[in-house]
Amino acid sequence: MPKLTVEGIGTFEVPSNKRLVLALIDEAGVDQLHACGGHARCTTCRVEFLAGEPSSKTEDEEKVLAARRLTGVRLSCQILCQSDMTVRIISRLAGSGRKDAGPRPAEQIP
Repeated sequence: MPKLTVEGIGTFEVPSNKRLVLALIDEAGVDQLHACGGHARCTTCRVEFLAGEPSSKTEDEEKVLAARRLTGVRLSCQILCQSDMTVRIISRLAGSGRKDAGPRPAEQIP
């Protein structure tokens, strides 16, 4: 099982191939935003990789990051936990002014 380290929170074993956004919510207990429900539309699920960043991106992730001119961040809804990784949380429900984090993303990346 891959290990997910969340800066300032801890290290957690996560099921292999689990979506990172769900691992952050379920295993790490982070109030990670995911306003669009994990469809790579809103970019609220952004994280910064400190170690173990996957080299590949989904087509949807590449498109939305390029369209918004975002660099140095990744969309946790578009990443599978396949190896050890360390991330910094950027977008949390606390302090966002939103009423909720968003609809729960599906188990699989659409």
